[in-house]
Amino acid sequence: MTTTTASRRRFGGGDLNGVLGLVVDNLSLLAFMATALIGIFGMPADLVFRRMFPGTALGVLLGNLAYTWMAHRLAARTGRQDVTAMPLGIDAPTTIGMALLVLGPAFAGYRQAGMDPITAGEATWHLGMASLVVMGVLKFVLSFFGAWVQRSVPRAGLLGSIAGIALVLMGFLPLVEILRVPVVGFAGLGVVLYALVAKRRLPFGLPGVLGAFIVGVVLYYGLGPSGFLGSGYHPPGTWQWRLGFPLPTLGFIDGLPATVPYLPLILPFGLLMVVGGINVTESARAAGDDYPTRDILLVEALATLIAGLCGGVAQTTPYIGQPAYKAMGARTGYTLVTGLVIGLGGVLGYLANLVELLPVAVLAPILVFISISITTQAFEATPLRYASAVVFSFFPAIARMLAIKLGDPSIVDPAHFAVLYGDASHGISAMAVIFILGNGFIITSMVWASFVVAMIDGDVRKASGIVAIGAVLTAFGIIHSVEPIGPVYLPWLLDAGARGVVLQFVAAYGALAAVLFLLSVGPRRR
Repeated sequence: MTTTTASRRRFGGGDLNGVLGLVVDNLSLLAFMATALIGIFGMPADLVFRRMFPGTALGVLLGNLAYTWMAHRLAARTGRQDVTAMPLGIDAPTTIGMALLVLGPAFAGYRQAGMDPITAGEATWHLGMASLVVMGVLKFVLSFFGAWVQRSVPRAGLLGSIAGIALVLMGFLPLVEILRVPVVGFAGLGVVLYALVAKRRLPFGLPGVLGAFIVGVVLYYGLGPSGFLGSGYHPPGTWQWRLGFPLPTLGFIDGLPATVPYLPLILPFGLLMVVGGINVTESARAAGDDYPTRDILLVEALATLIAGLCGGVAQTTPYIGQPAYKAMGARTGYTLVTGLVIGLGGVLGYLANLVELLPVAVLAPILVFISISITTQAFEATPLRYASAVVFSFFPAIARMLAIKLGDPSIVDPAHFAVLYGDASHGISAMAVIFILGNGFIITSMVWASFVVAMIDGDVRKASGIVAIGAVLTAFGIIHSVEPIGPVYLPWLLDAGARGVVLQFVAAYGALAAVLFLLSVGPRRR
């Protein structure tokens, strides 16, 4: 067999569909990030497009090049020409979480502190870089202990926490944006549900995501100029070549101190990607492509780390669905082309133009579908007896979603918010409870689901120990921080009122741990 023939077989007819799906997934997330940071929080567009985008896109380029090479190596070793590369792209839950829970609020905080938009944007950018470096280092270390991590945290806790993010942040918040321009967004959502949930074939065999984009764009630009969409329509800007080279920078060092209050969010983001990498590697192995788990995790970690060092703010991950790409005939060409399209687009700036041409009402239906898929997977991949634990883990995420909206000064006036939040010395207000429950919600969800799983399995003493760990985490604000923005702290340095609230929540976990321990002493009961 000639080299040309082998290469041709590696680039199967399904690679084009693979490129469309993978590029659109990445483009959707970049667009949402830009819309959130620029449209919702008012960050300077030039900073997002010329500083954040190039480094983030570089991570996608390097990761896909590495996975393409790994697929070629597997094909050469096995003599098979049907090997499908592992798809890699920007991670959906953490990208949305970084935009809405870390970068956006940080920028708003810098502005409230008196910084001008450029200075505040630079500080936020450095925070995003530092967050990515922290996640990259964590993933690099944990890549050598992936199996131990997977054994230590029950699947209901891992999938429940990420499903909570998906349901209320990736699903509900974009749904609000859809209904702000309902004629465009709802039609696009219907196409997505028709093609990807009901699994019906679109005319001409169009991929579901592409079909939804076409419907949304036609309605938006067809009806918008007539005024039918009202203020929901914004004419497209002029095409610009926003060159941005992802060169290594030490700006992340300036942002490291600012990451401390956000560690309860940042660290679980990295942990979830390690476990997710293990799961998708097993999925690919079941489909016939046996990739070394450690190599998959190391590539993911290094791509994230390099992206952070070069200005990126969103981490990469191997995508769920390698068997689906394999079934459609994709081989190694789709990851190579996707990496080049996204990577060069970040440098040359055409990704920014595409993002500006695609309004959030067109993109949001894709995110709603992703949220449905992730939430569904949490139940499908978890034994039925743990369904209650998964549902229980959603409540902290719901509280976080409410906190995001209630903390928005355009919805609740800051002065009125301060009154509603109240002085901790006068008891815990309903507003304070919502924020305290939402702060550190990812770790809270893991703790809550894990101790319920332990009880279901009959290991009540283990459940007691998990709840006791929750008490320790609560004491230092890693979960249930009593400050509205959710920083970690040393409890003895807080004022008396705040310290009293911390003590109540710590005592609550302590009391539950004690009750469970006493129940574990007696004979087991079903």
